[in-house]
Amino acid sequence: MAEAMGLRERKKQQTALRIYRSAIALFLEKGFDAVSVQEIADAAEVSKMTVFNYYGTKEDLVFRPMEEHFSDAARAVRDRAPGESAVAAVRRQFLEMIETRDPSVGLNVEPFARRIRAVIMKTPVLRERAYVASERGARELADLLTEETGDATLALIAATTLTSARTALVEEHHRRIDAGESVDQVAGDAAARARHAFALVEHGLGGYAVAR
Repeated sequence: MAEAMGLRERKKQQTALRIYRSAIALFLEKGFDAVSVQEIADAAEVSKMTVFNYYGTKEDLVFRPMEEHFSDAARAVRDRAPGESAVAAVRRQFLEMIETRDPSVGLNVEPFARRIRAVIMKTPVLRERAYVASERGARELADLLTEETGDATLALIAATTLTSARTALVEEHHRRIDAGESVDQVAGDAAARARHAFALVEHGLGGYAVAR
């Protein structure tokens, strides 16, 4: 029975991934708005109802598999060890993602994650959802820090700063790769750039960009 359940789950995962990849390929080729759910179903060799069973809406076909990453910073802080600061936890997690070339930080050699980003950047409704999801991730971190510290204002400042630093670093990875650098080139100094960015967060911006 356990083996049968395992096989069933693997088949479900394979079906979900096939639908996902078929959708992204069509969105890139034709544009998000020009692709129907029926076209996605036909490309994935499933029924239209199966697509809706796995993904509630057409937008979910882009976001559902990746949306959990908007909570990465909150997860790092929630799971941190005693004595570890919020900044240190988010920095540690981000450096681990660089080390493992996690697709969510734009450094995986397999280009699928960058194709998803391309679809989002070309589609206003998806850009708006990405913004809302990012704000929700920052608010989740702010609520967690507020619960720990009791200071909602500083918690929101800290959460916004930390999530913005992560976003800026990821965007820099994508910008450089889009400009023609290889993934390996960008990954080569990604850890150093991340350490510098989080050092600015950790130590403040008092000496940064002083007018001359």
